[in-house]
Amino acid sequence: MRILITNDDGINAPGLKVLHAIATELVGDTGEVWTVAPAFEQSGVGHCISYTHPMMINEFGDKRFAAEGSPADCVLAGLHEVMKDAPPDLVLSGVNRGNNSAENTLYSGTIGGAMEAALQGLPAIALSQYFGPQNAKTADPFEASGQHGAEVVRRILAHTPEENGGYRLFYNVNFPPVPGQGVKGIRLSRQGMRPGTGFSTEPHLSPSGRRFLWIKGGNQQVATDPGTDAADNLEGYVSVTPMRADLTAHDMLGALSGIAT
Repeated sequence: MRILITNDDGINAPGLKVLHAIATELVGDTGEVWTVAPAFEQSGVGHCISYTHPMMINEFGDKRFAAEGSPADCVLAGLHEVMKDAPPDLVLSGVNRGNNSAENTLYSGTIGGAMEAALQGLPAIALSQYFGPQNAKTADPFEASGQHGAEVVRRILAHTPEENGGYRLFYNVNFPPVPGQGVKGIRLSRQGMRPGTGFSTEPHLSPSGRRFLWIKGGNQQVATDPGTDAADNLEGYVSVTPMRADLTAHDMLGALSGIAT
């Protein structure tokens, strides 16, 4: 097996080291792990690509590359340049520093990398580590993902059906905000939405008196509806959410049929 890994926290992020260890366990002695990750942090860029300007790519070591672009850019660089002669069997994105449950999914560069791989026809999984009071200040806040990541990926691959055509499945995996031994299990979860929680702006003045705005996140310890990702995570479970890039509101096609002429 050949695995391509990427992330949105950057080439030197601790979560990428965790992901490399997960991928190394998965490929065993006969496989390969290749890294193409952003040269700088790209959190919150979603599925953007550098369509209007080129990106520089540098080799940092054996099978390890950094690109000055988004996670989706890195996947494109990995598939069409770095690994073009022997493409990967699987693309893993993460392990993100912080959760990509609920509405965070829509902003996440980690998700964007996995989505691009799926659009390119490859199996893809995004992995993120929820932070909270039980793990954020520990010596290894990624312990849950490090201990359980490989098994979660194995289970996903073993149960994913064959697909022909259309928007391919990819997966959003979030590890709960607990130490490794506190993980209760794995749940198949819908994407949730935290009530009353969202991004906002916070103004600041520079020493020169200029006004700037920081983007500010909401409370990540708010649970979503039962059976959805953040609720399952806050209960100590790994959430696995199957996704597609198709944004059609299929549930509304019948209700809105009167629009058509």
